[in-house]
Amino acid sequence: MDRTVGTISRGVRAPIIRQGDNLAQIVVDSVLSASQEEHFDIRDRDVIAVTEAVVARSQGNYATTGQIAADVKKKFGDDTVGIIFPILSRNRFAICLKGIAMGCKKVVLMLSYPSDEVGNHLIDLDLMDEKGVNPWSDVLTEEQYRQLFGCQKHYFTGVDYVEYYKQLILDAGADAEVIFANSPQAILKYTDSVLTCDIHTRHRTKRILKSKGAKKVYSLDEILTESIDGSGYNDQYGLLGSNKATENSVKLFPIHCQEMVDKIHCLIAEKTGKNVEVMIYGDGAFKDPVGKIWELADPVVSPAYTPGLEGTPNEVKLKYLADNNFSSLSGEELREAIKDYIKEKDEKAVNLKGTMVTQGTTPRRLTDLIGSLADLTSGSGDKGTPIVYIQGYFDNYTK
Repeated sequence: MDRTVGTISRGVRAPIIRQGDNLAQIVVDSVLSASQEEHFDIRDRDVIAVTEAVVARSQGNYATTGQIAADVKKKFGDDTVGIIFPILSRNRFAICLKGIAMGCKKVVLMLSYPSDEVGNHLIDLDLMDEKGVNPWSDVLTEEQYRQLFGCQKHYFTGVDYVEYYKQLILDAGADAEVIFANSPQAILKYTDSVLTCDIHTRHRTKRILKSKGAKKVYSLDEILTESIDGSGYNDQYGLLGSNKATENSVKLFPIHCQEMVDKIHCLIAEKTGKNVEVMIYGDGAFKDPVGKIWELADPVVSPAYTPGLEGTPNEVKLKYLADNNFSSLSGEELREAIKDYIKEKDEKAVNLKGTMVTQGTTPRRLTDLIGSLADLTSGSGDKGTPIVYIQGYFDNYTK
């Protein structure tokens, strides 16, 4: 009998993870328990995906606002600091901003517009056009912004991020000035000491600032790259990928991720004899069609994974084959012709990149695709499934 089901993604429940827990053992035990209860077999090339949040929790990788402030003070001294291009997020940036401001005497906060890097809008595009504002050239003061656009609240959260961020800075004990611009060098009219807070464009932003004469330039991935006063740290990403833990602390992106992946891989092999792929995942890379938010606030979708998840899919589009190569066939004859085509492609390991038969197959990196699937499966709320078990992802129509 032919299989009637392809890829299956299961959220796997686990205990609440605390610092010091043996996470690798918990992951393996949770998956094996789920397989027994739900009656599914562990197979070669299944995928275990573990959210970065529980990895960092088990490591105790946290930092306080005071520890963030100490590192900022160490780097900038008493300079007026330009904080530029932060994303608009209570969870992702607000507590970081509080700590940064605690280490400064004065902050000039420069927000990109009409939206931040990941799609959170400050300004409605149609209203911006109506007011004749050019986001590529116009630099707005807070007063000008208010005169033109008034109080703009976030579509989903209902927060006025301009007021919220300004008040955070003031409450942290620093003077605050807010401007709006999209050219990095605009900040240099206010200060030549800059902390750039963009995620995926940070290297370009730093290059531009340095070429335009900035004296001190750091990015978020250079804050807390080592322990400060006993804090957690991330030697590769610093504050990037951090989340709010409490009103005065953040959970950092996890460290030593490859060690965790390899340990889980070895444990599941010992228990089952199967070669299961393993990855740690953060934000999936997808965009909300209503709020326009691009979800990827982490520096990468997956900081660590087994070698079998390297690369991109090498798939053909079934409808292309049906409408073009085999348009004269139907029924069982069409089905077998397509199966034979796929088998030949797999057996000969043909690289299909650039061919028309692949159009529309979304050839993104496997870790980005599977990480997005895992992120959507686990959700960000109270599902209690920090582990995702995926089966059949590498199967095709011939299996």
